[in-house]
Amino acid sequence: MRFGRLLFFAILLGGSAVLSWLMACVLAPGGWRAAEVALMACFLSLVPWLGVCLGNALPGFAVLVGARNPARAVLPVEGDIEAGEIVLTTAIAITVRNEDMAQVLPPQRALLEALDGAGAGDRFVLWVLSDTQDPVAAAEEEAAVAAFRAADRDPGRIRYRRRAANTGFKAGNVMEFLDHHAEGIDLVLMMDADSAMTADSALRLVRIMQAEPRMGIVQHLTVGKPAAAAFPRLCQFGMRAGMRAWATGQAVWQGDDGPYWGHNAILRAAAFRDHCKLEALPDGSMILSHDQVEAARMRAAGWRVCVWAGEDGSLEANPPALPEFLHRDARWLAGNLQYWHLLRLPGFRWMGRWQLVQAIMMFLGAPLYVAVLVLATLLAATGGAAEVPRGALAAMAASWVFALYSPKLLGYLEVLLHPARRARYGGGWRFAAGAGLEFAFMLLMDPVAQLHRTMAMLRLALGRRAGWLPQNRSDRGVGWGEAARMFWPHTLAGVAVFAGFALGGPAAVLWALPFAGGLLVAIPFCVITSDPGFSAWLRRHRIAATPEEVTAGTGLR
Repeated sequence: MRFGRLLFFAILLGGSAVLSWLMACVLAPGGWRAAEVALMACFLSLVPWLGVCLGNALPGFAVLVGARNPARAVLPVEGDIEAGEIVLTTAIAITVRNEDMAQVLPPQRALLEALDGAGAGDRFVLWVLSDTQDPVAAAEEEAAVAAFRAADRDPGRIRYRRRAANTGFKAGNVMEFLDHHAEGIDLVLMMDADSAMTADSALRLVRIMQAEPRMGIVQHLTVGKPAAAAFPRLCQFGMRAGMRAWATGQAVWQGDDGPYWGHNAILRAAAFRDHCKLEALPDGSMILSHDQVEAARMRAAGWRVCVWAGEDGSLEANPPALPEFLHRDARWLAGNLQYWHLLRLPGFRWMGRWQLVQAIMMFLGAPLYVAVLVLATLLAATGGAAEVPRGALAAMAASWVFALYSPKLLGYLEVLLHPARRARYGGGWRFAAGAGLEFAFMLLMDPVAQLHRTMAMLRLALGRRAGWLPQNRSDRGVGWGEAARMFWPHTLAGVAVFAGFALGGPAAVLWALPFAGGLLVAIPFCVITSDPGFSAWLRRHRIAATPEEVTAGTGLR
């Protein structure tokens, strides 16, 4: 693991140095005026995140290509984790708040029945942990669980608890369960309302905990459920490739200082209860992004935290359209930026602090990206584009794009290099078509997301408090009016950016397209990616289909 950490930071620093040198080569020929200095300063602040992407992607790709069982190769646990008697009692805990129980409960029925088939069903109990506040919704929710319980072969193993107040949001929901309802429970398999898991994956997580008594949390890599709508279909197709390389590479150097993402993970109940109670922040607000703080506290208390980087058997749903995606992104941003208050607190290991810093960096790059774009527009509009050496600019732009998207690009390459893995997606040509379309999709969405994050950060800076509202998970179309109301600022920003680049000439406009083109088309992008016709076309041609959809054979209607 020490070698892995040296390798990660060597790649981070080396990649950052190369990118910084390339940017200096782009800016230096015109002289270091105020705009060039400011742009370089913003880029130097942004570039460490690009180094993090490379530092995870390159080792992850090497393991994925070279190891027979990549997930097992990077798990620092001895012993057989695929067979053996299940001796610990596990609560499958699903946290819900104003959810459609007709969507929540069926995956859990499939899991319980599969566990029964494996002869381990008696070692599991299902808990539905509700934070629903509306009395009518709560009554419907309780009735749905009661019907679900009555239809089970062992109704006593299905239990329901609803809190009167959702103090501490999800973290408080889980901790209240551990404090008052988890007697006799050894492990907790944490599930979100949109989570699904196979029995094989759940049993593997339990066996890992049995094999290593000092294991506190094992986080399973999670992929998107087969999606009918275009937006989640494309989004999760790319995320699956990127997270596979990212999580594998991260496991190479983080070892048992690994991440926790709050769901599709197993935790040791007593240790989590003893070490992961979250206090209020200095301003009295509760920690929103609780999971990584809990992982850091578990590790600081001497418990191991690892990731199982295998993608099969652990699924979640993705937001159905761009507005929901950005709303969720803004919640995560608000939560991760709270980590500033925690960095100096005693009791964390240095890796725990690094995990928090990395979580902050994921969102802090947004205003830096916007600042680089604004300063580049200013330089183009004032004649700076004519002084830029085209070769250095091409090298810098290509290196930037590769570094930023390296987990995804290398994840795609890994599949294309293996015939069996290509076949899981319906063949090489179909996989390549999905990868190409998804990459174009991401290039258009990223500028919109970066500007939206920047606007969210400004609202927080102006004193607007963040909350944790219920999520819409249902597929829907987005009309032109709704899209225009939400994305007119992004469109206006795109017009301003390209007006400035147009003053630098047609070549400057072309250079700006990959980095800002999505702003110009934010409104039609939002509408088209939620359009039922476009979604049906993707399904019909099996473009961006996941292995689960291909295996099902009939596709999605």
